[in-house]
Amino acid sequence: MYYLNTFFFYSIIGHLMESIIYLFCDGESGILFGFWTPVYGIGVVILFWFYESFKRKKMSKKSIIWNVFLIGFLLLTIIECIGGYLLEALFGIVFWNYEGLKFHIGKYISLEISLIWGILSLIAVFLLKPVSDKVIGKIPKWFTWILIFLILLDVIATILLKSNLLIFLHKLF
Repeated sequence: MYYLNTFFFYSIIGHLMESIIYLFCDGESGILFGFWTPVYGIGVVILFWFYESFKRKKMSKKSIIWNVFLIGFLLLTIIECIGGYLLEALFGIVFWNYEGLKFHIGKYISLEISLIWGILSLIAVFLLKPVSDKVIGKIPKWFTWILIFLILLDVIATILLKSNLLIFLHKLF
């Protein structure tokens, strides 16, 4: 349940973070109807899993810091890239485009943003995790099951109502 609750916690925190950022610029946080952006939850769960495995291997603090940064830099960039292409393919929407940045690689990857992912990974692991683990540890199982049900409904509704899937199926049949 720890990783499920971590997923939900950081999906909601990520959505709130993006919503605040988008108050100051034109944009919208996430594609789902609900108050979560799953890409953040997925990224943090993977990041925390790697961090725990580094600790189990009894790596030095300096090695852990560098590895957390590199995992955040590389892995979160890959997740963001895959997410960008999936959103574009499924929904015909380009939610972000880094082509205006100096060190971009296509629409969905940029060195500048990758560096931010690395720094945010350090913040998530070393500053937020100790606090969020206390909150996450208090979430009752019944509440987690409700969240699972709600996000599944949200994903299904989003795919049915917002995606190109219905257009594709209509053309197919």
